[in-house]
Amino acid sequence: MIETPPKTRDRSCFDFITGNVDSAIYPLIDKINDGYEYWDKVKYKKPLPKGVTPEILWSYVKASRLQGRMNIWPKYGVKLQVTNQMQRFCHEFDMQFGSFFESDNPAAKAEKMQYQTYSQMEEAIYSSMMEGASTTRRIAKEMLVRGISPKDKSQQMIYNNYQTMQYIAQRKDDPLTEERLLYIHGLMTHKTLKNDTDAGRFRVDEDNIVIQNELTGDIVFTPPVASDIKQFVKDLCHFFNSSDKGPFIHPIIRGIIVHYMIAYVHPFVDGNGRTARALFYWYMMREGYQLTEYMSISRMIMESKTSYEYAYRYADLDDNDIGYFVAYNLRILGRSYQKLKEYVNRKQQEKRAAKTLMTKGGISERQSMILQHFHSNPDDMLTVKDVERNLAVTTMTARKDLSLLVEAGYLKEVQINNVKRGYIRGSQFEELIGR
Repeated sequence: MIETPPKTRDRSCFDFITGNVDSAIYPLIDKINDGYEYWDKVKYKKPLPKGVTPEILWSYVKASRLQGRMNIWPKYGVKLQVTNQMQRFCHEFDMQFGSFFESDNPAAKAEKMQYQTYSQMEEAIYSSMMEGASTTRRIAKEMLVRGISPKDKSQQMIYNNYQTMQYIAQRKDDPLTEERLLYIHGLMTHKTLKNDTDAGRFRVDEDNIVIQNELTGDIVFTPPVASDIKQFVKDLCHFFNSSDKGPFIHPIIRGIIVHYMIAYVHPFVDGNGRTARALFYWYMMREGYQLTEYMSISRMIMESKTSYEYAYRYADLDDNDIGYFVAYNLRILGRSYQKLKEYVNRKQQEKRAAKTLMTKGGISERQSMILQHFHSNPDDMLTVKDVERNLAVTTMTARKDLSLLVEAGYLKEVQINNVKRGYIRGSQFEELIGR
């Protein structure tokens, strides 16, 4: 149970705003705001200047957050103060996101396509797992890579999420409309809800939607009434499509606000979280942050799911101050970017290792990359379609490369079914690689 923060003290707020406080308190408040910490952390801060209690410190923090505060969504009292740390994060992302993939030659395009496919799969898997999908990453990835039909609800959730990510990537420049929002929700939730008719429709009052604690069953949040949804969607579309009205809000933060507001208003019976994260991706790509296509943000959220949920609750308990949610998501973006860098570096190392295999007679660069894959994943099996996707080549080229490696003894062809064939390491693989 999250503790509700104490009421702010008018006298303490006035003292802070007028500068009538011990100067030693300012560095502490700056540090608290850098992490946008909630009362559950602030109350334990030590040492404090003489006469300053945790409650007084909290009043100082609240007073500091009043300065420059914006009313983001007045109807629901949603507000935000953009801190120095938030601005610093956004600036760093702007610098990094635009220069990550500098080369645009055919080989680089193939690599980018491979990274994009990998991240879309990761995003689909982890975003679905956050909402209860129960399967292994290996099984889920195999289903997506090989185009296997979903066998249960969990696999269907992942398949839907992947299809939605691809749909958004193909239409990233389109404006958000009520019809597209409903279509995305329908695509995301197809065959995964208790009632199939709930997919692609807004909730109504009779649905009686509340957010409950999974362990205790206590109601922790009741979303706005369903009659608000029509106007909310209209306002959301305007906020999503146009940034020239009102005070300037950095595009990354606007994307996070879109994410938050979908979850807050909860326009659907179920699937709001998945839809909210998908819209964040769409907004980021629409605003030119193409690197988002190569990042699995939900994987980082999944690894800190409790903090993600707390960021929502902190905002709700602290007068709809979404600074907690914005700060959390900016940190997640930073971790996702680092994860992408690690993945790309690992793939570059594999590529360099694959080039050493090209010294062997008759092995092309593409074929060496296939061999390197089997060297790193000895128990794996590839299909023609896998190679076609991973190396961005035609079906004919992929089939020819695999056949040549079979003839050379590196690989072995196995029957998957009456139509499909797979390829695994041959019995002479290690011997041939070692020569």
